[in-house]
Amino acid sequence: MKILLATEKPFAPVAVTQIREVIESAGYEIDILENYRNISELLSSVSRADGLIVRSDLVTAEVLGAAKNLRIVIRAGAGYDNIDLEACTKKKVIAMNTPGQNSNAVAELVFAMMLYQVRGGFNGKSGTELRDKSIGIHAFGHVGKLVAEIAKGFSMYVYAYDPFLPEAEIRKYGIKVLRRAEEMYRICHFISLHLPSNTATRKSIGYDLLSKMPAPAIVVNTARKEIIDEEGLLKTFEERPDFCYLADVEPDCKAIFEEKYKGRYLFTAKKMGAQTEEANINAGVAAARQIVDYFETGNESFRINK
Repeated sequence: MKILLATEKPFAPVAVTQIREVIESAGYEIDILENYRNISELLSSVSRADGLIVRSDLVTAEVLGAAKNLRIVIRAGAGYDNIDLEACTKKKVIAMNTPGQNSNAVAELVFAMMLYQVRGGFNGKSGTELRDKSIGIHAFGHVGKLVAEIAKGFSMYVYAYDPFLPEAEIRKYGIKVLRRAEEMYRICHFISLHLPSNTATRKSIGYDLLSKMPAPAIVVNTARKEIIDEEGLLKTFEERPDFCYLADVEPDCKAIFEEKYKGRYLFTAKKMGAQTEEANINAGVAAARQIVDYFETGNESFRINK
């Protein structure tokens, strides 16, 4: 059995070592393709693979077509919009993710960005504090739960909205549950976004919600840029000089922010949510264990395609 670890942006060496140990100790062979810059390299390597582990690498119908023996692909991380799930199903390839492994890294980044913004980028001038401020968590999954815990440590007022979770599940975390997104945006000075990117959520955060926030307002997006209606975001910025937007993935309209709204935004150089040594190891090792578990026992617990 051959497992391909294909990462255009490689795991940390310590993570690769542990991934190799998990796979080889189970008696399987591992191929490692790192820093590839041409799709032909991936197509050639995947043609020999029974299992595939990727990060943000695109697993398209073309890639799946080249993978004659492939039975399973695992995205080392929570988001999986880089995998063509329909094509996986057609090819009878099981697709999985590793939810929760990067969550703490993402949650900590939310507060790093908020602190940087409320302290004026540490420019020597007086800023403000997070204590006694209101934060709304839009989608209460693995990351949202950790954001709530950290927010309580800052003595913030914490609210959450997630239409797909029972209210009792959210209340267990000692925070206030809201039944409508509009209600949360009216109340909270800070909003932390944790929605996946899908047909229901793309461009779902726009002017109608953003314009309702009390002043001053800060929205933090460590999810996906696609969930933001950028036209609505820019309209809010034009009308609201108090409004700030922080994201670990730059929007398509970044140039407009750079031209007109200096000091009111923060975009990391690349998607930074999972960029910690711990998250790097956790996600990679979890992927290796899941792929071994699938081949050994048929466990499909984290399957994301039908």
